[in-house]
Amino acid sequence: MSVTLVVGAQWGDEGKGKIVDIMSEKFDIVARYQGGANAGHTVVFNGQKFILHLIPSGILNPQTICVIGNGVVLDPFALLDEIELLKKFNISVKDRLFISDKAHLILPYHKFLDKISEETSEKSIGTTGRGIGPAYVDKFSRCGIRVGEIFENSFESKIEKKFYEKIDFITKIYNKAVDVDVLNSVKEYVTAVEKIKPFVTDTTSYLYDSIKKGKQILAEGAQGTLLDVDHGTYPFVTCSNPTSGGACTGLGIPPTSISRIIGVAKAYTTRVGNGPFPTELNNELGNKIRENGYEFGSTTGRPRRCGWLDLVALKYSVMINGIESLAITKIDVLNEFSEINACVEYEIDGEPTANFPSNSSKLENAIPIYKTFQGWNKSLIGINRKEDLPKQLLDYLDFIEEFVGCPIKILSTSPERKDTIFF
Repeated sequence: MSVTLVVGAQWGDEGKGKIVDIMSEKFDIVARYQGGANAGHTVVFNGQKFILHLIPSGILNPQTICVIGNGVVLDPFALLDEIELLKKFNISVKDRLFISDKAHLILPYHKFLDKISEETSEKSIGTTGRGIGPAYVDKFSRCGIRVGEIFENSFESKIEKKFYEKIDFITKIYNKAVDVDVLNSVKEYVTAVEKIKPFVTDTTSYLYDSIKKGKQILAEGAQGTLLDVDHGTYPFVTCSNPTSGGACTGLGIPPTSISRIIGVAKAYTTRVGNGPFPTELNNELGNKIRENGYEFGSTTGRPRRCGWLDLVALKYSVMINGIESLAITKIDVLNEFSEINACVEYEIDGEPTANFPSNSSKLENAIPIYKTFQGWNKSLIGINRKEDLPKQLLDYLDFIEEFVGCPIKILSTSPERKDTIFF
C-alpha cells in the first residue's frame, strides 16, 4: 500500500498545490487523476508564484516524477504553455512527465461548445469556458479522442472531420455561426500534439509496476469534493470525480493500493461560479476575506465568493472520501478578525439539520447556524510549533477536529513553503 491521496474537501481552491508541493519531497511520483486546465494549483517557491493547471505541482521538486492520468482531459496548448513557463525557471520535465495514452483530448471545438452552452443555458454553471465539460461529454458518449490516437496516421483527418461535424451541430442546435478557419485550427492543433508525443505512455502499467516496486506515490485531484459530479452540489458541479474514488478510475490503480487519504480545507470557505453556498458573506466581512486571502481564481481571475467555514459540508467531505487527516490552509487570512464564525447546522424548511442535503435547491435556501469563536488578532509568521500557536486559534482547530471527527495534521500559515506546521 504505497499510495497517499490528497483531496480537496470543499469547492476547490483549498490550497492543495502547496500541500502537494511540500509533501512531494518524500514521494517518488505525483499523479493527477481527473479534471483539466480548469484547475489552478498555486505554489509559492523561493518568492516566485507558480500556477499549474495540468502538471502536478510535484514537478517543482527535481527528483519527483509526475503523471497525468487517464481521468484527465488534456488541452495540449495549455500543457505546452506550462512546460515553457517551467523552462524559464530552469525546471525540466524531460524524463519526469508522463501522460496517459488513455486520457482524452480537449479539441478546439470543445471550447466553442462550452462557451455557447453557458451563454444559452437557463441555469448557467459558471464554467471556465475551457472545454472541460464538452470533452467529458464526448468521452462518456464514446465519441471522444484519446491521447494515444495522436500516433495514428489518420489523426489529422479524424479531428478535421469531427470539427466540421461539431460546427454543423452548433449551427443547427444553437442557431449560432462559428467563425473559425477549420483547416488552420487543425494544423495548429496537430503541431501542438506532435510536441507532447515524447511524454505519452501507458501510465497504468507504469503506476502498477511502481506500486509493486514499493515506490511512494502521491495522487492528487483537481477541484474539490463539493464539485464532484455524483456527490457535489449538482448540477453546479464539475464533470468528473474529484473525490477519493476518482483516483482509482482516473489512474487505473486498485483501491487496495491506497494507504492514506488527506483532505485539504481552508480555514474559511470559498466558491467560484454559480450554485448554493450557505455561509457566503455578501458584505464587508466577505470582502475582507477576499482581499486578505487574495481570493481570485488562478485560472480565470474571477473574484471568488467568500464565507465562513462550513463544518456541515466539511464533515460530509470527510465521510464521502474516508479522509483520515486534514490540512487546514490560509489560517493567516483570519488573523485580523476579532470574531470568527463556523457553521454547525443548517435550518432547512424551518427545521435544524446537521446533514448535508443532496438537493441543491434545499441547500440554496439553507440558513446557516453558527458557533462563534474569539479571534487571535496576531500574526502567525515565525511560529513553527503547535504549542506556540495562540490559544484562541487552538480552540478553533480543536473544535473543527471534534466536529468532523478527523485530526488536523498540517496547518498552513502563509503561501510560503516554510510557513507550514506539522502536528
